Amino acid sequence: MPKVSSVIVPYTTYLRVYEPLAAFPEPERGHWARYARRPERPSYQDELRRSLADLLPTPPVPVPVHESGDAFVLDIDGVVCVCPWRTRLRGWQALGDLAEELPPAVLDAVLPPVVRQQAGRDYERWLDRNPDARPWIRTATWQVPLDWFVLVSDEEREYAKGAGDLGAAGAEPPVLRYRTPMVQARRRVARGLRALKDAIEEGPLIDGLVDVGRWLEEFHPRSLVELDYGGLVHVLPAGELEGDHSAADVAEGIEALRRGDGAAAGEAYGRLVERWRSVRDRRSAN
Repeated sequence: MPKVSSVIVPYTTYLRVYEPLAAFPEPERGHWARYARRPERPSYQDELRRSLADLLPTPPVPVPVHESGDAFVLDIDGVVCVCPWRTRLRGWQALGDLAEELPPAVLDAVLPPVVRQQAGRDYERWLDRNPDARPWIRTATWQVPLDWFVLVSDEEREYAKGAGDLGAAGAEPPVLRYRTPMVQARRRVARGLRALKDAIEEGPLIDGLVDVGRWLEEFHPRSLVELDYGGLVHVLPAGELEGDHSAADVAEGIEALRRGDGAAAGEAYGRLVERWRSVRDRRSAN
């Protein structure tokens, strides 16, 4: 593993797609094939640290000047699959979302209007040359969007408690993630949408699921989808992580709606609300 800072950067969660090398055209395929053979590769914490470091200069750099050549790599049954960081593209997209998340005065203090305007013009010019561009990674802070849980199953849940004191040399952080084949993720999206639309017709969960379903259609059918709690594991107590079966609660709620059992669906939804309310409370405390 590469040498990294002991400082942990919270609290981002991730939805990633790993595509097989065959999905990439040359010369990009060759680049990722060589990259996958490297003995050391950076982690998601390294990626996030680099992004935050760009905000320290004056004026800040909201979007990297050059696209990242890094990726996450998995070997899936002997097939090398990669998830490109595409940090520059994601930076532009995140910049567009900030106006909805921050009050104008705070936004202007963090990123002055002239900086945002220049980044917006750069993005427009870049999109003219790359109209089909899409990220392999979606992120959320202080939460896992409920529509992400529709893509996975509780049986695919991977949890490891970690070892040692976080920040100390040799410490291993907890891990909570789900991995599922793309075909399964797409199938669950379709089934979930049918059940939700039959029961409630419209709402934010349906809108989110439609959006993530369209995103998944952009990738190779033999890809792998990963839902990773990422930095959120550093703020949640081990007991809460171990007992977190949100994907099972979402699946139970959708199945209850399919049966027409509103009471059971309400109970499953109540567990989710209570669990993620406690996470939001920690965000307010910070």
